[in-house]
Amino acid sequence: MTLNTKPSPTSHTIDATDRTLGRVASEAAHALLGKRSVHFAKNQAQPVTVTINNAEKLHLPARRTKGKIYTRYTGYPGGDRSMSMEVMIEKKGIAEVVKKTIEGMLPHNKLHKPRMKNLIINA
Repeated sequence: MTLNTKPSPTSHTIDATDRTLGRVASEAAHALLGKRSVHFAKNQAQPVTVTINNAEKLHLPARRTKGKIYTRYTGYPGGDRSMSMEVMIEKKGIAEVVKKTIEGMLPHNKLHKPRMKNLIINA
């Protein structure tokens, strides 16, 4: 006889009003990893949904938005591209900045994409 130990889906809601980006992102990454669950296992993506509300009300100092640079590589010679946080917020919105921050806090393995699919950001 086996017991049904499959974890039930849970959801976490984080209010980002007047909080710093790193604190909100680390709390979300911690929940997405499933560390708040009693069924935590490193090799499984937990059925956890994390919703971040009021992302546009994050406390972002001007020094951070002008100083933080996001870089990427296109794959071609001379293809280094960089963009400041200020420009990224203008072009893609604050949700993309929050998503990239949380993405960098999760391990880059096969479970990375399934975990990121459980993230919902309401700007």
